[in-house]
Amino acid sequence: MDKIAGNANVLNFGEVAFAVTGHILPLRVCRSAAGFYIGTISSDSDDSFPMSRESVEYYRTVEEADLALFKGTWTQKEVTII
Repeated sequence: MDKIAGNANVLNFGEVAFAVTGHILPLRVCRSAAGFYIGTISSDSDDSFPMSRESVEYYRTVEEADLALFKGTWTQKEVTII
């Protein structure tokens, strides 16, 4: 599987999204009221919506989140299926 540069333990797709939906969705920087985070969205179309939050961390700026994604310095949320 492909890995993000800088962190061999981080996959380049959303593990939470995959566990819940079975779809492999690319990681990207997303925004919420709490700040920026690494997550996935439903599609690249105009009517897309957030699918999963993958990072434990929230970031104050999009630049901080982009850098964490690029370097692989973010923490993957634990995947828990009930």
